[in-house]
Amino acid sequence: MPGAGKTTIAEGLKSKGFDKITMGDAVRAEASRRNIEPSGANLGKIMIDLREKNGPGAVAELIQNDILNSKSDVVLVDGVRSISEVNVLKKIGTVKVLAIHASGDTRYKFLTGRGRSDAPSDREDFTKRDSREIGVGMSESIALADETISNNNMTIEELVAAAYHIIQGWMN
Repeated sequence: MPGAGKTTIAEGLKSKGFDKITMGDAVRAEASRRNIEPSGANLGKIMIDLREKNGPGAVAELIQNDILNSKSDVVLVDGVRSISEVNVLKKIGTVKVLAIHASGDTRYKFLTGRGRSDAPSDREDFTKRDSREIGVGMSESIALADETISNNNMTIEELVAAAYHIIQGWMN
């Protein structure tokens, strides 16, 4: 779910030689192409619009070339929202899904503290965003993940190390 720590892990693992591609950046780029302010509500509308027009794997399709052009053996895709997106990615290469769980209070604190344009303005906005994410299939991709990390009381270093340990196991 938004704010659980996906981007923190992906940023932390770049030093291990992994490439990072953020699906939200693809949606933000689409907002820029459309000359739309990248607020949380607008990005959510664009995400839904892309899926309605191009199918449930539409956002993953936007990042396919970035993955194919990567020089890294491991590409971290930050922000997969649905099994349909996972299936698009599986057409490109081997895919493993690492779900990051954090409580609503923890995620709200992280989201409001990071200073991005799509941060929730209040708890109601946060709840609406969660509902939108669940509506596009996020709960299914979390439930079917290959591994899960709980990020409620971890330091950034512990979180990144836990993810790296899992990924190393997948690589072996």
